[in-house]
Amino acid sequence: MIAAVDIGNSNIVIGLMDEARQVCFSGRIRSDRQKTKEEFMIELKTLLEIYHVTLEGVQGIIISSVVPGLTDVVREGLSLMTGLTPLVVGHGIRTGIRIATDHPASLGSDLVVDAVAATEEYPGTIAIFDMGTATTCSVVDGRRSYLGTLIMPGVKISQDALTERTSQLPYIRFEKPKHMIGKNTIESMQSGLIYGNAAMVDGLIERIEDELGCEITVLATGGIAGVIVPHCRKKIIYDPDLLLKGLWYIYHKNVKEN
Repeated sequence: MIAAVDIGNSNIVIGLMDEARQVCFSGRIRSDRQKTKEEFMIELKTLLEIYHVTLEGVQGIIISSVVPGLTDVVREGLSLMTGLTPLVVGHGIRTGIRIATDHPASLGSDLVVDAVAATEEYPGTIAIFDMGTATTCSVVDGRRSYLGTLIMPGVKISQDALTERTSQLPYIRFEKPKHMIGKNTIESMQSGLIYGNAAMVDGLIERIEDELGCEITVLATGGIAGVIVPHCRKKIIYDPDLLLKGLWYIYHKNVKEN
């Protein structure tokens, strides 16, 4: 079993995965940039105890991070808790993906990890929508070349901006409204966020296919994607564990093949 850890802008996701690539457990801890490794260890220990899970039996650890200030905190904390040396996705790590962008070194590790899982599990040219703090769309061709990315404000960022930058719009729960054409302020905001983002995804898929001149396989991941994808009109495969699967593949490419 391995521990796969994704350090994102909003949350640190910890997944325990078996040899069959199955996620046996996953949980989240808030990404507080002021967190010490001792605080991280306490929070992780508490999380595991709540679900009656332990790190016993974990034979390896792999970390992906887009928050540099938390990378060492998590790496050192996990090392102290397990006695293992975590593998961190970055320069020199074998992925099997060719980065065909202007500045390959600047590409977020989470996007690379998503691309690895996508090319291992799905055919052809692929667009991957990862809907987290930001919404990103990564495009990878059938030869495992990472062609490029689209980056947009995430749904939560848009929701926060509506509330903070307008004097009369309230903070709302992110859920499907009763009517697409909103009958009140809350419904109107919910409809705009959900159907607006669904229409954006549909429209981007059409434009990507137009630019590439071919049909593509479309994946969506990230917690918010589970709310948006059902309202899209295009065929989209929702895979909430895509990033954890990518970490599993990268771990085995770098450890098991050595």
